[in-house]
Amino acid sequence: MASPRPLYAQGANSAASSARRGGKAKLYAVVGAVVTVIVILAALYAGGALRPQASVRYLGSPSGYEAFVPNGQTVNISGQTDPVGNLILNNGTTLHDVIWNGQYSSTIINNHNQIVQLNGQFVGQTDPVNNQPYVPLQDLYVIKGQVPVEQATINGQTYYIIEANKINPADIAGFYTYDKWVSNFVAAMNTPGTYAAVLPGNSPVFQWTNTTGTVAYETILYQDNIRGFFGRAVLVLPNGTIIPYGTGTPSGSAISFDSPSQVYSSSS
Repeated sequence: MASPRPLYAQGANSAASSARRGGKAKLYAVVGAVVTVIVILAALYAGGALRPQASVRYLGSPSGYEAFVPNGQTVNISGQTDPVGNLILNNGTTLHDVIWNGQYSSTIINNHNQIVQLNGQFVGQTDPVNNQPYVPLQDLYVIKGQVPVEQATINGQTYYIIEANKINPADIAGFYTYDKWVSNFVAAMNTPGTYAAVLPGNSPVFQWTNTTGTVAYETILYQDNIRGFFGRAVLVLPNGTIIPYGTGTPSGSAISFDSPSQVYSSSS
């Protein structure tokens, strides 16, 4: 008959077993914590919160006008939804996959959504003044001077990111015009001698049976549907060409094209 195990031996084995169980529990807890941290870091990185901070470069001319043109897409950076689009520099160079990050992001998204909605409502209908079909308009956001930009990769896509908080609010203004004229609009702003003027209510320009006449009237139509938008403005180039447009928000006080003071007159 075997001798019973000493009580101290049973106690030692029980303590060892408890220690092993405790050690495994601690190991599982540590592994679980590590996995949780990895998941959180991965989510933050994917969202852009942990993107490497690249050095900021300044693009464009200190005395020129650059323009951000939203395309309707958005990207989330650190919990903030930012608009995506193109950046047109004063020399005509266009950068794609550009994010506007910082002040006025939500304003730009809201303005653009309203422009898209109005395009869907009116494009294809007929201008009652010149009997021509309405055309799609596009909003753009002009920056006076150089634009602070950094490059970063978000969700596998490389973007130029406009650091809007580094821009003086007085140097940012919103505009809208015919979508196919946006590049020409920016070029006109950067052409010496170009000035802004307002069309009087009885201007013959509204009766012109071309896109110029249509857009001139259409800026008023959109003005009546978007708070803070004002139509009837034109850029007047040195050669006499005019580009109808409207002003929106934000309204930078340092950009003269945002508040034209002259009245445009035409005899034809």
